Amino acid sequence: MLFCLLPNKYYFCPMLLIDTHNHIYLKEFDNDRDEVIQRTSDAGVKTILMPNIDSYSVNPMLAAEEKYPAMCLPMMGLHPTSVKDNYLAELDLIEKHLGTHRYFGIGETGIDLYWDKTWFREQVVCFRRHLEMAETMKLPVVIHARESLEVIFDVLTTFGPERVTGIFHAFPGSPDEAETAVNMGFMLGIGGVVTFRNSRLPETVLRAGIDNIVLETDAPYLAPAPHRGKRNESAYLHYVVAKLSEVFRISQEMIAEKTTINAQKLFNI
Repeated sequence: MLFCLLPNKYYFCPMLLIDTHNHIYLKEFDNDRDEVIQRTSDAGVKTILMPNIDSYSVNPMLAAEEKYPAMCLPMMGLHPTSVKDNYLAELDLIEKHLGTHRYFGIGETGIDLYWDKTWFREQVVCFRRHLEMAETMKLPVVIHARESLEVIFDVLTTFGPERVTGIFHAFPGSPDEAETAVNMGFMLGIGGVVTFRNSRLPETVLRAGIDNIVLETDAPYLAPAPHRGKRNESAYLHYVVAKLSEVFRISQEMIAEKTTINAQKLFNI
């Protein structure tokens, strides 16, 4: 039995957690990746799902898979903020990789209207192509939806019900929007934001229900309190588990068990 230290208290560390969204292959981890992976394993996080960003991130991602086999599992996709004038070539490369290597999901895809709306139409085209790939490959899709939930819902509706499943990564919506996502057959990816002061996520996750939630970090981004603003890593998932335990008023062990089973079923691992 393993116990970990949070500020002013110890708590039980479950034996198995899954981080469904982590960019461990990025340069932010180049100086101490081995140490981060060791802390991850020591904390009971045995599986990391790695979403791809674009053609430049494929090789670093696959290198991480090769160095940490069975722990770091790759996904394939084009991040919406990487959708530019070469998007068709990027999509062709994604399809090529899907035919030559095993991937556990399609993504990170979606629509981002926060940083730049220049390539909005192309983002929608790319998102639909990702949905088609997910359906063909029978893989879950990981959706990035920043200031775009209404558009994402519209695309999913026109695509057709029950054709794909997956995760709304770093779910940004209201309780009503969470219910809409769940009714469409998707899970919510919950990470460090749920620990932030004045976060709306506690009410949102309650509406979604524990059977429709998976854990994620988005490392190196979105570190939970008390590490907010610093580099994130999978070992910090226990802060998320502790917060969800308070929100659902069930044990941390039960949060760990439920979210791990959800992820195992979704990604077939």
